[in-house]
Amino acid sequence: MPGIRTELVFDDAEGCPVAEATDAVPGPVTDITWDRDESGTVTEQVTASDDLNEAGAFDPVFDYGSRRVYEFERESDGCICEVVQEEVGPVSDVHVEDGSLHLTLHLQDLSDLRERLEEFRERFGAVHIEYLIQGREDDEEEEVVPVDVRRLTDRQREVVETAYEMGYFEYPRESNATEVAAALDIRPSTFTEHLTAAQGKLLGELVES
Repeated sequence: MPGIRTELVFDDAEGCPVAEATDAVPGPVTDITWDRDESGTVTEQVTASDDLNEAGAFDPVFDYGSRRVYEFERESDGCICEVVQEEVGPVSDVHVEDGSLHLTLHLQDLSDLRERLEEFRERFGAVHIEYLIQGREDDEEEEVVPVDVRRLTDRQREVVETAYEMGYFEYPRESNATEVAAALDIRPSTFTEHLTAAQGKLLGELVES
């Protein structure tokens, strides 16, 4: 069945109490879940191997030995996770590492996400797509096609994402190389160089897989 599995990474995640907490501990915070009651108060639970007591108002609720589940309450005030879930679709996994918020989504296509990315950047700061996995409809032996954007440099990833958002890969194209290069404030030849290098890495990954 076709579809998309993707991970969004909010690099700063300002205002996210869990992201802020990871600045005080060396390890990641995982298994992040939340529930909102009728009054608008959100109860959130997270799991960490580090002690979060000194990182904020986190109360331990269960001890696995090597990890603990913590709980805290907050007001529903436009948290990144809630906004993404309401505007794009269900979030299947959330974790925080080194202050960056990682959200995994399963989508039918990228249309809604594409429209929202720039809005998310304006509202929450830097955000990028960490990886994409696209399901295949007719190939029973290989059901998914992985694309790991982490193989790209930051500049190559910015070029690919900007080109995609501007419809450079659509048919017919919604923008040309000159327009995308102008949006990136680089020369068209530099845009082509970065794009070619990025496509080579990604296509190489697909062939290897």
